[in-house]
Amino acid sequence: MENTNRSVFGISGISGMLIATVLLLTILVVLTYLGIVSQQNVMQKPYKLVDPASVQMKSSTKQASEVMVIKE
Repeated sequence: MENTNRSVFGISGISGMLIATVLLLTILVVLTYLGIVSQQNVMQKPYKLVDPASVQMKSSTKQASEVMVIKE
């Protein structure tokens, strides 16, 4: 059996590679755009902490002083 159906510009040749590259770049551009729009929407609504005293500290102050470096 001889493979005579070879084509440089077939779907598995140069044009197929070009189609795959364009498709991947399009997906990249769309996802980047959606990420930027999402970040801009979140930026417009900042997080507000109403009652800071109600937040519980999960570790002791001794452990926090060993872990955190506080500049004086």
